[in-house]
Amino acid sequence: MIVDDPSFWLAVLQIIWIDLLLSGDNAVVIALACRKLPPQQRKWGIVLGTGVAIGLRVIFAGAITTLMTVPYVKLVGGVLLLWITIKLLTPEEEGGGGNGRGEIQPVNNLWHAIKIIAIADAVMSLDNVLAIAAVAERFEAPTNIILLIFGLAVSIPLIMIGAALVIGLTERFPIVVWAGAALLGWIAGEIIAKDPLIAGRLDPATAHTVWMGAAAVGALFVVAVGLLRRRWLRRAPDEA
Repeated sequence: MIVDDPSFWLAVLQIIWIDLLLSGDNAVVIALACRKLPPQQRKWGIVLGTGVAIGLRVIFAGAITTLMTVPYVKLVGGVLLLWITIKLLTPEEEGGGGNGRGEIQPVNNLWHAIKIIAIADAVMSLDNVLAIAAVAERFEAPTNIILLIFGLAVSIPLIMIGAALVIGLTERFPIVVWAGAALLGWIAGEIIAKDPLIAGRLDPATAHTVWMGAAAVGALFVVAVGLLRRRWLRRAPDEA
């Protein structure tokens, strides 16, 4: 029986650790996208956002290994994640309304948040599913399927609890928003550098250093552009 196999339980522990490390990314996206929603809609934003994240992981699970080896997929996804993160830093300045915050109807606001979460999670769920699949592929069916399902199931409470905690922190400490954006920029930079088109040209001895450097550049880029964009959006109404 698989329950008597120590390697199976080692794989379970590895998957839990992977989820702890990588589910936080999805939680940050959900928290940043939902932080301006009314309390009741915020709960729905977390629930639906988590559902989107898990649903995307289920979809990706079937073809993830092939997808992540195709050139340009990570490159395009990382650039898209950078753009989304910069927009997440300044949602209150966008849209209509004389106060600069955009008087958006609650339902539209909620679904706009879900759309942002879906786009961002489409990028970030790739690495999570790939990592879990790499652990599960050591086993034959149906054990590998059981491990994949277990990994997805563990993600659900981690994402929901993580998103709720991050939202609470952003309300008390606005700097958390910028820290979360820097984290997403870090992930985006690393995703771009790990695209096969770029990674294939790197010396294996220095590849890790290049990935970390690209991640740091991504974090700094998001914060710098976010600050400039926020300043420009605040000045635009005065100049109109």
